[in-house]
Amino acid sequence: MNPIAPIKSIFQSFKGRHHRKYLKKCAPIVRKINELEEEFQNLSEEQLKAKTPEFIERFQKGESLESMLPEAFAVVKNAARRMCGRSISVCDHPIGWEMIHYDVQLIGGMALHERHIAEMATGEGKTLVSTCPLYLNALSGKNCQLVTVNDYLARRDSHWMGSLFEYLGLTVGCIQNNMPSAERREMYQKNITYGTASEFGFDYLRDNGMATCVDDQVQRDHYFCIIDEADSILVDEARTPLIISGPMREDHPLPFKEMKPVVMKLFDAQLKHCNKLAEEAKRAFASEELDDDGG
Repeated sequence: MNPIAPIKSIFQSFKGRHHRKYLKKCAPIVRKINELEEEFQNLSEEQLKAKTPEFIERFQKGESLESMLPEAFAVVKNAARRMCGRSISVCDHPIGWEMIHYDVQLIGGMALHERHIAEMATGEGKTLVSTCPLYLNALSGKNCQLVTVNDYLARRDSHWMGSLFEYLGLTVGCIQNNMPSAERREMYQKNITYGTASEFGFDYLRDNGMATCVDDQVQRDHYFCIIDEADSILVDEARTPLIISGPMREDHPLPFKEMKPVVMKLFDAQLKHCNKLAEEAKRAFASEELDDDGG
């Protein structure tokens, strides 16, 4: 077996043709969403809002989220259309709602629902993109989360996009720095929760390392999460670990010095292995150019 083949297959998945195939696959679903949304324009406001409990009941009876995706996305798009012209209070400042989902935003929402990374150009409205997959997954009754880069954006988007979710009958929460545990627990009880990576991360560490009983834990589910600015949060900020520390016990000192040689040995082995894989990838590209027009 060619040792380069697995590496080549990984890079093949990132090629442009994969992107084009995905757009082709999404096209009929987008058409279906737009057809349904046009039909929903004839519903009364009460009838549109009644779609949310209807979807939840259908999910509880065994219908999958994937089968409900066109209808759910169409409901969110129609709700956005009906909200146009309204004034939304965002961080105590009025903002007029003037957004309706474009096709590219619907495709981005489908990609996020399917756990893909969606790269969007400036001006394509990535903030609105998250509303469709968040709404769809929140129909499961489990807590869905959106991770953003700072407290202000978390609060802003929980008000701004949250107004759309609340219009459709879902509850929205926001985790902020220095928020007491009781309030955090309340925010996690909502259908959708906004917050930063560090706040979600520290809550997880406290729940699984410092909480002495279930009542002390604040998080509810780890079901569906969208990460805004994924490169920044998963790569740049990920280099700084989340550390919960306290005073060291003198009678039982932690074995840092004892474990350091073992950890350094593991680190060196990982570094050598990664360098080896990188060199194999370079040789693969040098020896055989990937064909963009291939099958």
